[in-house]
Amino acid sequence: MIISRATLADIPRLIQFRTDAAAWLAAQGSDQWSTAYPVELLRDSIEANTVYLIREPGTDDPRATVTLDGLADPLLWHETESAEPALYVHKLTLATPGGGSGLGAQILDWCGDRAARTGRTWLRLDAWSSNPALHAYYQQLGFAHVRTVDDPGAYGSGWVAQRPAVQCATQFVLDL
Repeated sequence: MIISRATLADIPRLIQFRTDAAAWLAAQGSDQWSTAYPVELLRDSIEANTVYLIREPGTDDPRATVTLDGLADPLLWHETESAEPALYVHKLTLATPGGGSGLGAQILDWCGDRAARTGRTWLRLDAWSSNPALHAYYQQLGFAHVRTVDDPGAYGSGWVAQRPAVQCATQFVLDL
């Protein structure tokens, strides 16, 4: 897999990722991502160089996307937690969700590796509160549930979890 930073020209593809994932989730009975993500926030993340696309070698169409940054949402993470060195996973989306390819786990391992190599202690994420299947998936990958925040400002994504940041051997080529 090749990981590259997204550019503003990738916005339509990133929106399509979310639209396709929302449709797949709806077919599974979940309302996750049923509201559009604000394009201006997506643009801000791209300009901050925190949005990544994952491709197969020799192809142009990305298989997945993830946003990885050091920004702790104060609604989800307590002040003492926010002071701990961590990277935060956002909007991890696969072109073919639920396919059992292991790509999501590989991307999370890359995120954890990146966190560890930059001196972070934790890899953290949040998930839609009403998606227990996703919670179980993350827990199977070593994430420990920290708390669930029930606040409208969390936009439904109040289930927060973390796992230690560790280096790993990845099969990804960085094209940054």
